[in-house]
Amino acid sequence: MTATLDAAPVERWSVPFHRLYRAELRWIFRRPRTLIVLGLLALIPVIVGIGLTIAGDSGAGPGGGDGDNALLASAAGNALVLPLATLGLTLNLLLPLVTAMSAGDALAGESAVGTLRGLLLAPVSRGRLLLMKALGVATFTLAAALLMAVVATVTGLVINGTGSLFTLSGNTLSFVDALGRVALAAAWVTLQLWAVGAIALAISACTEHPMVVVVSMLAGVVVSTVLLLLSAVDWLHPFLLPQSWTAIADILRDPIPADQLGEGAIRAACYVVIGLSLAYARLSTKDG
Repeated sequence: MTATLDAAPVERWSVPFHRLYRAELRWIFRRPRTLIVLGLLALIPVIVGIGLTIAGDSGAGPGGGDGDNALLASAAGNALVLPLATLGLTLNLLLPLVTAMSAGDALAGESAVGTLRGLLLAPVSRGRLLLMKALGVATFTLAAALLMAVVATVTGLVINGTGSLFTLSGNTLSFVDALGRVALAAAWVTLQLWAVGAIALAISACTEHPMVVVVSMLAGVVVSTVLLLLSAVDWLHPFLLPQSWTAIADILRDPIPADQLGEGAIRAACYVVIGLSLAYARLSTKDG
C-alpha cells in the first residue's frame, strides 16, 4: 500500500514534455484571433503584389532608395523580391506586434483569466512551463513568417513568372536557389521575432493585462527606430534590436554579405537569452 502511494506522485511529475507542447499549440492555434491574424498576414503579400503591379502598369512605381524602398522599387518585376520586401516591411512594426500579442496571451492572458495559477500549482516545474510557453510563441512566429514567405513567393511567381528570379546584383538564380534565399530570409526574420517574443514574455510575466505587453513592445519598437535616426546616440545603436532589420535586403545580393546579417542574428540571440532569463526570474517567484 505504501509503495502504491509513493509511486503516484512520480507519475504525475513525469508528464512528457511533448504532450504539454502539443496542448499549448492546440490552445494557440484554436483561438479565433490567431487564425484571423494569420489570415490577415497571408493577405499582405497579395495586396502588395497587386498594388505594385497596378503601379507598374500605370508608370507610377515606388521610388528608389535604401532598405525597404529599394526592395519595393525592384519587386514589381522580380518574383524573388516580393517575399523579402513583405517580410522586411512587416518586420518594422506589424510582425513584432503580432508576436507581442502571442506572448501577452501566453502568460498575462492566462493570468487574467486565472488559468496560469492552476499551471503554477500543477506538478510541472517553472522552467518547463516557461519553455512550453516560449516554444509556443516561437512556433506561432515561425508559422507567421513562413506563411507570409510562401504566399509572397506564390504571388510573385504568378505575377512575374519563374523567369524573373534574379538578385539585386543582376545575377539570375535557379528556382531552387531562389527558394533557398526565401527560406533564409524567413528563418532570419523568425529569429528576430523570437527575440521580440522573449522580451514580451518577460513583460507578460510581470502583468495580468495582455494589452500592456502589446503597448510596451509597440513603444519599444517605435523608440528604438527613432533612436536609430539620431546620430547623437550612435553609441547606443549596436544594442538596439532593430539596428540590423534593414539587412534583410542583403540576402538578395550576390554574394550574400554576412556581416550585418550575422550581427543581427547574434544580437537577437542575446535578446532571447536576456528575455527568457528575466521571464524565468519573475515566473519562479510568481504564485498566480
